[in-house]
Amino acid sequence: VGSVVYFHYSQTWVLLMGAITLSLTMIVWWRDVIREATFQGLHTIVVKQGLKYGMLLFILSEVLFFFSFFWAFFHSSIAPTVELGAVWPPQGI
Repeated sequence: VGSVVYFHYSQTWVLLMGAITLSLTMIVWWRDVIREATFQGLHTIVVKQGLKYGMLLFILSEVLFFFSFFWAFFHSSIAPTVELGAVWPPQGI
């Protein structure tokens, strides 16, 4: 909602309030996760396994994200499209 109001009406306060709320929520959430794991030892095996899977999926998504950029680059260099003028690198670069 904040970005829609910002782009449509140029009012930054809604966007800033959303960003601040999200940041504070993340800080408090991770503070509690660290406290539970380090000082209290309350993580069960299922929670530990979920955190490991979450980190694994995050790393995998980052690898696939960068892979998509390299795929697009090499695809454009091997078979330049009409939009690029059918030349590689595009003219003017």
